[in-house]
Amino acid sequence: MMRTLFRLLGRGVADLFLHPWAQLLSLAAVTLVVFLSGLFLMALATVDAELSASRGETVYQVYWRPGTDMGHVRGQWEEMRHLPWLASVETYSPDEALTALARRMGETAGGAGGGLPGGLDVGFLSGKSPLPPTALLTFAPREADPEKWSADTQAYLKALPGVERVAASPLRDELGKAWRSASRFVIWPTVGFLGVVLALVVGNTVRLTLSTRREEIDILQLVGARNWYIRLPLMVAGALQGLLGGGLACLLLAAVHWRFRTALNVPPLLLELRLPPPEQAALLLAVPVLMGILGSWIAVRSR
Repeated sequence: MMRTLFRLLGRGVADLFLHPWAQLLSLAAVTLVVFLSGLFLMALATVDAELSASRGETVYQVYWRPGTDMGHVRGQWEEMRHLPWLASVETYSPDEALTALARRMGETAGGAGGGLPGGLDVGFLSGKSPLPPTALLTFAPREADPEKWSADTQAYLKALPGVERVAASPLRDELGKAWRSASRFVIWPTVGFLGVVLALVVGNTVRLTLSTRREEIDILQLVGARNWYIRLPLMVAGALQGLLGGGLACLLLAAVHWRFRTALNVPPLLLELRLPPPEQAALLLAVPVLMGILGSWIAVRSR
């Protein structure tokens, strides 16, 4: 029994070479359909990553302890300028912070008609400002997980030597939040529909390929061969054809991603192509294999 089983499996592999042109055209059709499906999944993954990434702005105010050495603080300001997603940075020494505060108070009082528009004179406090060194950092993060980014950024700033307090404004990212809430109701139904279309096309392609062996199947049935004896080699050939087609399509997809990954990463698009996630990429292999087996099974009529 085992010898018969292995012989049928081997015959299924050999059947791929019985009608080379028909098999080649069928393989090309399966590869093309899977490749186009992969391109669609790549576009879907790119759009999902782009919409899921945060797009708002958030402001961090960093206050050092009064009396902290300004040479040390200025070194930290230079390090901050290299933080990811930093849009702008404003820094104030104690004297600059006092001057800015006095100017703001003067503008407010002048606007109310109760003071001089030129601001307040704080020259007598030069070098003796009670205010701490301050940095105002504006970030425009494009992160898929803005909460984690915010926590990591605050932890980094608070850990800087001499920092007393860090205040942050909430990130305004309505579009990203809305998409992250609704994406699961959009992506998986779309992937499911694409999987059904892929299954129907691959299954029919395999069935049409087996039409070239219709006479051979009919003769085997006439001489009394059981359906499992006829179907097993055909199912092996169908599975291999689906696997080869899916594998070639995935290789082509990886080549396209490698070649054009940053082609759209220019203003105003600023898009970076993303490969489908592993669970979606697995469908590009699993569906052709399963439909190759199912199409071969259906091609043999039960007696």
